[in-house]
Amino acid sequence: MRCVRPLLVAALVIGASGVTAVRPSAQALGGEETATYVNKRYGFTLSYPTSHFRPREPLSEEGRVWVSHDGSARLLAGALANADGMTLAGYRKFVLEQSYPGASIEYAPVRDTWFVISGTRDGTIFYERVTFTCGGHRINSWAMLYPAAERNVYDRLVERVARSYRAGTRNCE
Repeated sequence: MRCVRPLLVAALVIGASGVTAVRPSAQALGGEETATYVNKRYGFTLSYPTSHFRPREPLSEEGRVWVSHDGSARLLAGALANADGMTLAGYRKFVLEQSYPGASIEYAPVRDTWFVISGTRDGTIFYERVTFTCGGHRINSWAMLYPAAERNVYDRLVERVARSYRAGTRNCE
């Protein structure tokens, strides 16, 4: 299987570089100062609280990583081609097996074009939203990973970022 998860798997291990755009914003995310990330290549956007996250070097044109100021949490967003033509169900299974083996899953809705996987693994809480766009030819996703001990802080941030996220439909070749 060729499908690779460079967005979430590699981002946790290595940094990379690329081109993206961030629009600083005075807009508040639950009363907190935010910045809005706009991926120029694929068109997805999300807002994040600058009081909690700072951008790292972008992965590539495909995505971006932000790190909490203390380094304990990560916010990731990106898009990739569905080169293998995976179904939503097949990709969900792949994500569970590759990124979250042995995790305790607490929340996992599935709809026609998207799914969420959220749970805990080795003291880390994760929330990942995956959306198939462009008729299933493109996979957009974002995730937040944070220490379970800081759940009371980050759970509310997940909700706010989730409300701001918009999957992109650019470059649907």
